[in-house]
Order: sequence, then C-alpha cells, then structure tokens
Amino acid sequence: MPALLHPDEPVPVRLMNTIWADRSSLHDDLATVDDLRAWLAAVDPEHGDTALGEADLTAFRSLRDALRRLAAFVTDDTREKAASPTAEVAEAVAEANHAVEAAPAWPHLEFGDGDLRLSRPGGGSSAARSRSLIASQAIALLTGPGREELRACYGPGCVLYFVKDHPRREWCSAGCGNRARAARHYARHKSEH
Repeated sequence: MPALLHPDEPVPVRLMNTIWADRSSLHDDLATVDDLRAWLAAVDPEHGDTALGEADLTAFRSLRDALRRLAAFVTDDTREKAASPTAEVAEAVAEANHAVEAAPAWPHLEFGDGDLRLSRPGGGSSAARSRSLIASQAIALLTGPGREELRACYGPGCVLYFVKDHPRREWCSAGCGNRARAARHYARHKSEH
C-alpha cells in the first residue's frame, strides 16, 4: 500500500492517496473491505470496528473521490490521470458534508488507570465515526491557513497529493523528484542532439 508509505501526511491526504499510479496503471488501495480494514488500522490505531461491510467501503471510496476532486480544485490540478469520478465541486462538497454529518465524533477526555486519554464518542459505527473525523480534518485542511500548502505532485505519472512541509519540496516523495529530474535531463540532452 503506497499510501501507507507517507505516514507524515495528514490522514485526509493519505485517504486521497489510496489511488496511486505506477508505470503500468492506476491502483486502488481500497479495493476490498479487508483493504479498508488494514488502511483504517494503519491511520487510526483507536479504530476497533472489525464489522466493516461493503457499505463502509463504498462510503470511504465516495469520500476519497470527493476529497480528490476538492484537492484538485484547491491546487488547480491539471493532471488528467488524477481526475476524480466526482466531477463537480458542489457534488464533492455535499459528499464531504454528508460524511461529517453521518456520525459526528468529538474529542472527549477520559481519566483511567492513573492517566488521561482521548476518546471519540459519537453516534454510528466506529467506521462511520472515523469517516466523519477524516472529513472534518479534510474540511479544516481545505479551508484553513495551510490550504496553500496542499499540492498535487507533478512527478512523471504521479497522481498523489501532499502537504508542502519544506520550502523546497515540490514532489510527494524523493522518488518522484528523482524521476522529474531524470526526465528533465533526458529532455535537455535529447533536444541537444
């Protein structure tokens, strides 16, 4: 799961990046309910709901597609390969709001075993609460002061998004940066001959 290789990205970006590309095709890291279960376990250690079903998978994929469309809007993404099945921004906004409202979760402080810990009470299943929380984080990312740091990676063939956390960062990973530099080098030398 390449999306799990970018653990420092915000969880909504990691959800967007469950669609990725290699030289041959696009891939979907949320192809099955088991894929969703593994992804949730990796991004949310508190997620304990093993009773995931096809409806949960469909709901997470819909949220992911909406967030990819909104990220494309915010970043002026022109990559054809990265297009989202959610065509309209208004449709993506409605999906994000639907996800937030489906099972709102809120931070709740608990004291037990001599320590303080965070819990997230709320309605709905653990999966619905996780989806609601991710949608809420995405809304904050897409509308907050860090919005300008969200980027589309223009490495050759890449369809990922990332948050620019360093002034010189222009790609989602060192691999994409290396491929971009190699492509520029090849194009320069090809035009000289």
